[in-house]
Amino acid sequence: MLTIHSIIISIILIFPVISGVLTVLIKRKAFSNFMLNLYGVLHFLGSMYLIFSNEANFNKYFTVDNLNKIFLLILSFVFLMVVIYNNGYTKNLTVYSNRKACFYSNAVITFVAAMTGAILATDLGTAWVLVEATTLASAYLIYFNKTKSSIEAAWKYVFMCSIGIALAFVGIIFLNISSGGINSLNYTELSKNAQFFNIFWLKLSFIFILFGFGTKMGLAPVHFWLPDAHSESPSPVSALLSATLLNSAYLVILRVFNILNITGCSIYGRIMLAVMGFLSLFVAAVFIYHIKNYKRMLAYSSIENMGILAIGTALFNGAHYAVILHLLGHSFVKASFFLTSGNILELFETKRIKSTKSIMTIDKNTAWLWIDSFIAICAFPTSVLFISEFLMIKKMIASQHYVLCVLFVLLLTVILFGMGKAVLNMVFNKSGEEKFEMTEKNKEKLSLSMYIPQTILLAIVFILGVYIPPFLHNIINMAGISMLAGF
Repeated sequence: MLTIHSIIISIILIFPVISGVLTVLIKRKAFSNFMLNLYGVLHFLGSMYLIFSNEANFNKYFTVDNLNKIFLLILSFVFLMVVIYNNGYTKNLTVYSNRKACFYSNAVITFVAAMTGAILATDLGTAWVLVEATTLASAYLIYFNKTKSSIEAAWKYVFMCSIGIALAFVGIIFLNISSGGINSLNYTELSKNAQFFNIFWLKLSFIFILFGFGTKMGLAPVHFWLPDAHSESPSPVSALLSATLLNSAYLVILRVFNILNITGCSIYGRIMLAVMGFLSLFVAAVFIYHIKNYKRMLAYSSIENMGILAIGTALFNGAHYAVILHLLGHSFVKASFFLTSGNILELFETKRIKSTKSIMTIDKNTAWLWIDSFIAICAFPTSVLFISEFLMIKKMIASQHYVLCVLFVLLLTVILFGMGKAVLNMVFNKSGEEKFEMTEKNKEKLSLSMYIPQTILLAIVFILGVYIPPFLHNIINMAGISMLAGF
């Protein structure tokens, strides 16, 4: 039965083909940008209908449920903000020819469509294919600037994620073996029959799936691609990589973790998630403290926050709401952070922290966006991340995990100090006269569209720290509950 629900999903997933054909035929930069903007609007409107419509879902391969609604909401809204920012960003690219505009727009559209498919997939096999598709689509975007470091970052990204996806494939094979006679990878079918699974093969499966999709999620010790890829990508792409791609891989891990939970083996998965989570925090703390590149600093912050999500998931019942809330807050803040880093790169033409000074004097709007993004990501009140991290710490204390709680707070403090030192030096340290003249000239390149998206994202993050609307509370709560029950 063909429904509006199915039609919208089909449009979102088929649009890259339509866009690819039209942009190749027309080959105009303005048209390529138009198609990217059109997809941003269509994706957002379609996603809002899917999220808030009460229509029954009849699509066999892609659907919206209580868990993936929040992931779709985050992806769609962040993508819309990135598209708005991109309009000003691409005007300043000196090598943005008609051909490059065509490739860039289609790669972004395909990347977003693949993430959407991975989020909406009802089948683990389909999700695996689409997560791999995100690698192929985004590899060109990482390589976009065609520098030596961007080529290295793209190859490392493809190499590491290919290994990760291969490990995940092995995990899927083991999961299929554990399921016995159930010849299906459908999440619902797996959850319904999970109690009959072979525990040994299921546990072995989770190891490979966690490490496989954990590579894409950016969890240590399989995070090595992330700092280079996020650092070398164009800023709008960095925002999508950090705020949406990592979430897509995390959702797949949650789906499989739920199966582990149903079989009564959740403690096994929780230990593994906790170990990788704390290791991610440790890696972020060590590197951020000595960081020299501000985009790499943001990349390690993404590793930190993926670690927090893993730890929150490991805490299990009582922390599920905080996990989803943190997912939302981090995505919005990190998108704002990376987009603002694009402004700074445009002004100073360098990613080195020591070469970036006096932002407050040169461009107050960018300076305040940079400071506010830092305040939000470090969970100062009234950032919504303050609530999510507070709830996780409360859960640790209530569960009498005192050592883990102290370690959690200590690592977050080191990260806060490292980021704070870099951010404040960049904003308030004085720069030379020569640098001031260059940045004043470059300031003219920054348009209104390169400030508005970050302002909107940060406003939402700080408002949610005070008031969460009932409709959003319901979406977050239902997603959290779905982490603990069958889908």
